[in-house]
Amino acid sequence: MPTGPLELHLGEPGARLDRHSPFYIGFFGGLGALVAWWLGSQVLAIGSTLVLVVVALFLAAGLNPLVEFFQHRGLTRPWAVLAVITLVMVAFGLFVWAIVPVISDQVTTLSENVPGYLDQLQRNRQIQALDDKYDIIDKIQEKVESGDFVSSLFGGALGIGMRVVSTLFSVFVVVVLTLYFLAGLEATKHALYRLAPASRRERVSLLGDRVLDSVGNYVSGAFVVAVCAGLSSLVFLIAVGLGKYAVALAFVVALLDVIPMIGATIGAVIVTAIGFATDPKIGLACLVFYLIYQQVENYVIYPRVMSKSVDLPGSVIVIAALVGAGLLGVIGALMAIPTAAAILLLTREVFIRRQDQR
Repeated sequence: MPTGPLELHLGEPGARLDRHSPFYIGFFGGLGALVAWWLGSQVLAIGSTLVLVVVALFLAAGLNPLVEFFQHRGLTRPWAVLAVITLVMVAFGLFVWAIVPVISDQVTTLSENVPGYLDQLQRNRQIQALDDKYDIIDKIQEKVESGDFVSSLFGGALGIGMRVVSTLFSVFVVVVLTLYFLAGLEATKHALYRLAPASRRERVSLLGDRVLDSVGNYVSGAFVVAVCAGLSSLVFLIAVGLGKYAVALAFVVALLDVIPMIGATIGAVIVTAIGFATDPKIGLACLVFYLIYQQVENYVIYPRVMSKSVDLPGSVIVIAALVGAGLLGVIGALMAIPTAAAILLLTREVFIRRQDQR
């Protein structure tokens, strides 16, 4: 009589499933594709949040040299971070304080002058023929004189309010995240460097520090370019007859000029529109000046300053800014150049050196 538990004989196990069989490859390949698609959809769902996080990281890396500057002057890192954030918020407040009254004043002036401009257009024979056929000028004049054409551009008062709330919330999130990233940047760097193998940790640390330094150098170079744009605009606006708004508009141009490639255009459009609202001759002078200055900045000032700041050829700077703007708009344009500098640095130090050793 057997003393152990009753054992049933269910046959010998079969051969293991062939991992090279079409069924195995197709099933697990399809399962992997579904998982990848699901993960991609989740990433796209939180895309706006990820953009805010990336912007905060970029700002933290760019402001870190300024934090270290205050540290070298005797401040502890928390107080240095607080000082830098305060300076940034003061600059943003000055931007709002400078541009809002000017835009409000000039929009009112433009609304009052547009009917006169339309009357002048009606005297042109070709314009008059088109107006007789399509009644365009009367419709524009009626819309302008109604007083609500500005709000209708933004979808009405509710649309303006929602955009303001959304923008303020995004700014608040970026500021808070930047504050946290700046405060814990050193600890975060060391924690990430420890993920590398001990044999390569020192090299990874040196490369990581070089990448962060390139971001800081880019921010410094962008500041130099913005100062050039602001000072040249200040001198021009005083000379052309816009001395009343020269300081405010020059400050706006300098702040917008931080955006590579398109920032100067945005500032030029704002100043030129205000110039036309004040006097058509001043507006025409602004248009000519900024057309010339933008070419000088894009092809002379910007490549030379950035080539010294982030060690990139001028052609790579222009291409990186265009690609970044095409992918992520203004945010992509801001981050494209330091990203290109980091990629070029890693390519030189890792890939090319490895190729040279073969």
